[in-house]
Amino acid sequence: MIEDVLKKHLPDLTAIRHDLHAHPEMLFQEERTAGIVADECRRLGFEVATGIAKTGVVASLRNGNSGRTIGIRADMDALPIQEQTNLPYASKYPGKMHACGHDGHTTMLLGLARYLAEHRNFDGTVRLIFQPSEEDEGGAFRMIEDGLFTRFPCDRVFALHNLPGEAEGQIVVRPGPITASCDVFTIVVQGVGGHGALPHKSVDPVVAASSIVLALQTVVSRNLDPHDPAVVTVGAINGGSMATVIPEEVRLLVGVRTVTKPVRDLVLTRIKELAMAHAKSYGCTADVQIGLDSWSYPAGFNTPDEAALVRAVALEMGQDPTKVDMRGPFMFSEDFSAMQEVVPSCYFGLGAGPGPMLHDPGYNFNDALLVKGPAFWARLVEKALPQA
Repeated sequence: MIEDVLKKHLPDLTAIRHDLHAHPEMLFQEERTAGIVADECRRLGFEVATGIAKTGVVASLRNGNSGRTIGIRADMDALPIQEQTNLPYASKYPGKMHACGHDGHTTMLLGLARYLAEHRNFDGTVRLIFQPSEEDEGGAFRMIEDGLFTRFPCDRVFALHNLPGEAEGQIVVRPGPITASCDVFTIVVQGVGGHGALPHKSVDPVVAASSIVLALQTVVSRNLDPHDPAVVTVGAINGGSMATVIPEEVRLLVGVRTVTKPVRDLVLTRIKELAMAHAKSYGCTADVQIGLDSWSYPAGFNTPDEAALVRAVALEMGQDPTKVDMRGPFMFSEDFSAMQEVVPSCYFGLGAGPGPMLHDPGYNFNDALLVKGPAFWARLVEKALPQA
C-alpha cells in the first residue's frame, strides 16, 4: 500500500513539519519556508520555479509522454496569533503561529514529492504549487497575476484542508459550491465627541454602533431563505480610549460569508441600509466602506468531474460514501477559489481527528496526516494520470 511506503518517510516529514511550525511566516514573507520547499524538491529531481508572487514555489515532475497535467496546491502562511500549545517546537516568533495547519499542508506535499520521485507511477506532469498568503491579501490571486497557469499550465487543480473534529483521514467532498465568499469591510460611525458627563451635548457614536451590531444579526435570520447559507460577523469594534470621553468615531470591522452572488448582493445591500438607517436614528452617520478599506474572496466551486475523482479515490481507499458526501459547503473562505475560477478543480476536507479547532491558539496539526495526506494525493495523481 502507498501508506506503507510513506511510513518510512514519517520521521523526516515530522521533523520538517515541526521546523516549519517553529518558524511561522506570514503575508508574502514565507522566504524561509519557500527555501526549504525549493531545496527539497530540487533534491528530489523536480524542476523548481521560485519567486512567483514573491515567495510562491512551483515544482514540476514529468514522466511519460501523455502531455496531461495536474496541479496540487498547498498554502504556506501562518496567522497573527500568539501560540499557547507549550509544545517543544512551538512558534519562536511572538504573535505568529501555524494555527491553521498550513505547515502540515506544505509538508504533506513534500511527502507526495518523495513518493512520486521514487515511484513515478504516472504518465504526465505533476505540478506542486506552494502558495503564500492564503490567510490574507489573496496569494492565489497574486500567483495567477504572476502567470501561474500560463507559465505552468494545469488541466485540473486540487487542494485540501485539514479538519479538526472529523475522523482522522476522513475525506469530505461535494460537487458545486464548496467554500463561501468572504467580504471584509469597515463601517465608520461618525458622531460628535464630548465630555462623558454631558452626553446631551454630544452625539454618541458608541450607542449608534451598538445598535448597528444588534441590527446586523437580523440580516440573515430575517432576509434570507433558511436554505441559503450566509454568515455576518462583527469581529471588531474600535472607538474611544477613556471612560469619561465620548468619541467622535467608532469603526466596526465586519465579515460576510455567502455562497451565491444573489445572496451576497442582498446581504451587502441590507448591511448598508441597516447601518445607515440606525446611525441616522441616533443622529450619527455611517460610512459603509465596501470595496474601499476591504478585501474579498469569491465563493469556491468544485467542477463535477474533479469532485467525482476525489470521491472515487476516497471510496477506493475504503471510505464510507455516507461520510464522504457533504450535505453543504464549508462556510469558511479560501483564496483557492481564485484558481477555481480559472482551471477545473476540486477543494475538499481531510479529517484531523479530535483537538482544538482551526485558528485556536492551542491548535496543532496532527502528524499522522503526514502519511495519510500524501497517500491520498499519490493515489489521486495515479488515477488522474494513469500509465498505459
